[in-house]
Amino acid sequence: MPHIGFAHRAKRPVAAAAVIAVLTLPFAARSESAAPTCDAQFSMIRFTNPLVRVAQRLKTGEPITIVAIGSSSTAGTGASSSAASYPSRLAVELTQRFPGHPITVLNRGVGGEEIRNMLERFDTDVIANKPDLVLWQFGTNSVIRDDKLNNHNVAIREGLTKIRSTGADIVLIDPQFTPKVIVKPQATRMVDLIASTAKYEDVDLFPRFDVMRRWHEVDRIAFKTFVSPDGLHMNDWSYGCFAKGLGMAIAEAAQRPVVSAKAMSHLVR
Repeated sequence: MPHIGFAHRAKRPVAAAAVIAVLTLPFAARSESAAPTCDAQFSMIRFTNPLVRVAQRLKTGEPITIVAIGSSSTAGTGASSSAASYPSRLAVELTQRFPGHPITVLNRGVGGEEIRNMLERFDTDVIANKPDLVLWQFGTNSVIRDDKLNNHNVAIREGLTKIRSTGADIVLIDPQFTPKVIVKPQATRMVDLIASTAKYEDVDLFPRFDVMRRWHEVDRIAFKTFVSPDGLHMNDWSYGCFAKGLGMAIAEAAQRPVVSAKAMSHLVR
C-alpha cells in the first residue's frame, strides 16, 4: 500500500465507493516553507468500523456535533494558539471535505487529566452536548506518571458505555510518540492496552503513536520538527498533520458502504 499525504482533497463529498480508490493514491502535500510532507499509509489510519451515526447525519443534512475529550494534547498544549489545536484544525478539515454541512467540533481537553478525571466530567462535557461522534484521547498522563495500568481497561469500558448511551460513534486516540513518552517503559503497554480494548469493544482507533513513530523512524523527521520544546507535546505542524489524517479517516468511514446482515450471510455461504 503506498503512503499518502494528508492534504485536503475534494471540495465536495465524494461517492463512498470512490473514496478508497482516491485515498490509496499518493499525492503531494501543500508547500509550506520546507515543511516535511505529512503522510502515512492509509491502511494504518483507516477505521475498522464505518461511522454509522455520522453517515446518517450526512445523508439527512442534519448538523453534526463532534466532541473531542482528552488531556493537554486535546486542549492544544504546545500549539501557538487554540486555532492550531487538533480539534480546531479538524473542524477546518471536515468543513472543507463537506462544504455546506454544519459541523461543530467541541474541544473538551483539560491538561493533566487521566481517564478517571475525564469520566467525572463525561456527563457535562460529553453527554450533555448530544454528540454524533466522540473522539476520546487518553493514556499519556498515566504513562509519564508511571501509573500502574491495572484496571485501566475497566475505566475505559466505563467511558465507552457512557458514550454508547448517546448513540454516538466512537474513536479512541492513543498517546503521542514524543521523547518524554517513549522513554517510559509503560508507553508501549498503554498503546497495546488501548488497541486491544478498542478491538474487544469493537470501536474505532486512531493510532497516533504509530503514525508519529512513522514520521520519526520511516520518514526520518527530527523530533524538533514535530514536537514542542518541552519534549512532550505536539506542535502546530504535528497537530495539523494529525488533524488531516483524522479528517481523512472520518470522511472515509462516514461514506463507506455498510454491508447489511443479509448481504453478509449471502457472502459467507
